[in-house]
Amino acid sequence: MERKWLVPLVASSLVSITLFLAATLSLGASSQRTRVWGFLIDSDASRAMYVEDYLVQPPPSGMPAPPRLGYVIQGTKGDGPRMKRVLQALYHPRNHYVLHLDLEALPRERVELARSIKTDPTFLEFGNVHVVGKANLVTYRGPTMVAATLHAAAILIKQKADFDWFINLSASDYPLITQDDLLHVLSYLPRDLNFIEHTSNIGWKEFQRAKPIIIDPGLYMNKKSDIFWATQRRPVPTAFRLFTGSAWFALTRAFMEYTVIGWDNLPRIMLMYYTNFVSSPEGYFHTLICNAPEFRNTTVNHDLHFIAWDNPPKQHPLSLTLKQLGNMTTSGAAFARKFPREDPVLDKIDEEYLGRGPDRFTPGGWCPAPRKVDKIRVLSGEMSTF
Repeated sequence: MERKWLVPLVASSLVSITLFLAATLSLGASSQRTRVWGFLIDSDASRAMYVEDYLVQPPPSGMPAPPRLGYVIQGTKGDGPRMKRVLQALYHPRNHYVLHLDLEALPRERVELARSIKTDPTFLEFGNVHVVGKANLVTYRGPTMVAATLHAAAILIKQKADFDWFINLSASDYPLITQDDLLHVLSYLPRDLNFIEHTSNIGWKEFQRAKPIIIDPGLYMNKKSDIFWATQRRPVPTAFRLFTGSAWFALTRAFMEYTVIGWDNLPRIMLMYYTNFVSSPEGYFHTLICNAPEFRNTTVNHDLHFIAWDNPPKQHPLSLTLKQLGNMTTSGAAFARKFPREDPVLDKIDEEYLGRGPDRFTPGGWCPAPRKVDKIRVLSGEMSTF
């Protein structure tokens, strides 16, 4: 029984080591910067580069096929440009993306974001970027964040999008490695591993989060307001064991389908319980996956993020600046947060680690750095809004 934990444990170590190596290889970024998918780029510059060739070309003998990722990027008022920047840094034609600008944002912000996606020839042609048109009101520390995340997963499932892992990010997140590198690393791992930082040692959270009862006005009001607290408290559950951890994760399609569709009643029971739980994004998915018999032994205790905290930790993480760049890039993490708006550290990451220019896509096998994206012939498709 205990051996079932060996695969996630080994996988966690492998991911950290490999991502660290990927970041290290990117240190010498230049026109000749190392790219894992370099074999997809034709060395003959006179030959036309077609994205169709990249998408249908099988991997070299002995190499596993790369996975596909489903992303949700969430933001609030004023985050439209940040979300677009994160999307460009993360973009890859194999993946799928859902953008959710919550109801606190002005309608014109949502329209501008949707227009910027719909008029971009690459996004339009690949048809793998979806903008949530009917936005949700999201309350900090409330279950509405969980609902918005489930909504994004449901959109991808309804669209029959082909993805192996579902990754949730915010407008204040940013990648530390290219998508080519990340897909390459993940291609060597079992596709049933769930990356979610978790623990059953809830400690002080038992009294400050599990026992209090809260109400999230975002569930039934049109205007955003903070959660409010009931006077009564409740005991810790005995029907299942509570887990807590990071609100950021990379979960398998199988688990997200189980969470959204719920062929047994556990996902619905958990969702109803966490409706009145303080900071439910840091507990719902963790408790569900660790109490579901078919998924509890698939977890890797890592959220793929670099996050800096005060000591002792406070409610919010530290804002990342150039001072933390070295720690970020040697952490082995694929993503980092929380970044201030338009901080110079983002430009540094673009230049030295992603090889990305202003308002451009991160170069990769599908989009070589010397060529402009708008000169690459792409597949036809459609962009959807919800």
